[in-house]
Amino acid sequence: MAENTSNSGLLMVRLVTPDRVLLDATAEAVELPSRSGYLEALYGAAPLLAELGAGEVRLHGGTSGDQKFFVAWGFVEVLPERVTILAETALHPNEINVAEAQTELQEGEKLWQEAGDDGEKYDEANAVTRQAEEKIASAEGKST
Repeated sequence: MAENTSNSGLLMVRLVTPDRVLLDATAEAVELPSRSGYLEALYGAAPLLAELGAGEVRLHGGTSGDQKFFVAWGFVEVLPERVTILAETALHPNEINVAEAQTELQEGEKLWQEAGDDGEKYDEANAVTRQAEEKIASAEGKST
């Protein structure tokens, strides 16, 4: 794991999926897509455990430089000196297959049309659609 000296003002950041470790570095700030909206972690932040949504993790400064990663679903643990992101899916924007994401978007729209009054199917359709839209935006450099 990346080393961090006391009072350096840098967060140790680790981004992990079930398949690989995508990032193990330091950053001045980390922006994260939680299920309830984006949040930003800075050095010295109060501890927090949040559920990840779909969107971009953005890192600023430190050994990571300015980097972006698409993530979808999982958890993030924010501690005063460390951010650990456990994501079901995480990709560098250049790893995203836009054609595949477009197909996922169409599938989400189809699921939404078929959901009817079933709240669970509606939620699933929205999750699939959101993930596909965020993946496409990340690949095109247009993520919010």
